[in-house]
Amino acid sequence: MAGYSLSKDDYLTRLKRIEGQVRGLQRMIDEDTYCIDVLTQISSITKALQNVGVGLVDEHLRHCVQDAASQSPEAGNKKIDEATAAIARLLRS
Repeated sequence: MAGYSLSKDDYLTRLKRIEGQVRGLQRMIDEDTYCIDVLTQISSITKALQNVGVGLVDEHLRHCVQDAASQSPEAGNKKIDEATAAIARLLRS
């Protein structure tokens, strides 16, 4: 079971909103909207995606990592390593 299952509907709602923002961005490009306005929209979309990512990391730590650590130190360390790698990928993006 995924660690975010309790918030799944919330994540899907947020992602659908982001999808709508991306469609709006496509429309802006199609309509030759002023560059700064397009960049502002890109910034907004990026921030929204980052917020989803941070929420998923939080839930992963609270659910998956915590569960693994309660099973054994080795399992906990493996999940911590996995979370650390995921956070590093988020920071690079």
